Amino acid sequence: MRLRRAARVILVGAPGVGKGTQSDRLLARFPQLTAISSGDLLRHNVKNRTPLGLKVERTMKTGGLVSDDLILRLITNELGRRGWLYGGGRPALMTLSASSAAMGDAGGSLEGADAFGSAALEVDPLAGASLSQQASEDPAASFLLDGFPRTATQAERLDGIVPINWVVSLQTPFDVIMQRISSRWVHEPSGRVYNTSFNAPKIPGFDDITGERLVQRADDKEEVYRARFQKFQETSEPLLEHYAKKGVLWEVEGMSSDEITPKLHQEFERRFL
Repeated sequence: MRLRRAARVILVGAPGVGKGTQSDRLLARFPQLTAISSGDLLRHNVKNRTPLGLKVERTMKTGGLVSDDLILRLITNELGRRGWLYGGGRPALMTLSASSAAMGDAGGSLEGADAFGSAALEVDPLAGASLSQQASEDPAASFLLDGFPRTATQAERLDGIVPINWVVSLQTPFDVIMQRISSRWVHEPSGRVYNTSFNAPKIPGFDDITGERLVQRADDKEEVYRARFQKFQETSEPLLEHYAKKGVLWEVEGMSSDEITPKLHQEFERRFL
C-alpha cells in the first residue's frame, strides 16, 4: 500500500493505554512509516559522541533535564539527515553554534552554549538540516514520532520545524487501564511480561521459562499509577487542544488494543492512501 502524501504522526495516550502496541502495528502494516524516537536519538548521539550527544551527556550526568532546544535540534538533524526537510540552498547540519544562532533568531534559548569552547562551530553543509527548512511531502518522508512533544509549548516549537498532520488521541476508560496494569507481572531478568487477564503464566507468580518468581513494577501500583495518570491529563489536555485548533486531532476509543487497531488503520488509510 503506497501512501499518496507524507504522514507525520503522533500518538497520544495515557500510560498503559497501549500506545506502544498501536505504534508497532501501524509500522508493521504501513512499511513507509518510519519510527523516530526522541529517546533513541538521545542515546544514539551520546553513544556516538556527537557534539550534541556530548552536551546531552553532560546535562544528564549533572542530573539536569535535557532542554527542548536540544531535543528539537536532534529531531531537526535526523529529519534533515534523511532528506525529509528542504529549503533554499543546500541542507546544513545544525551544530551547536549554528543552531544557537537560529534559536536566538526565533526567540529560543541555549544554555551553556560555550560548553565546547568559545570558538564558533561551522555548519556542515553535507549532513543535515537547518531550522528554516520545510517538510517534504514525499510519501517516503513519513514518520511516527515518539516521545516528543509532550506539552503544548513543545508542540508549538515543533510546528516551526515540521508540521504534524495527524495526531491520534487513544482513549480507554481509566478503570479498564487500571485493571490491565494491576494484572501485569514481570520477569525482571528477561523483561518478559505477563497479564493474569489474558496472558497468564502457566504457574501463577512464576516465569514460564526459568521458573523464577515474577514481580510487579513499582509504577504499576494503583497509587503510583493514579498520580501518573493525573500528570498525563494535566499536560495532555493543552497539547490535544493545540492540535485540535490546527484541525489534525483525531480521537479513538476502545476497551482494548484489538478494538482500537482496526479503527486506527481504517482512518490512516482514509487520510493517506
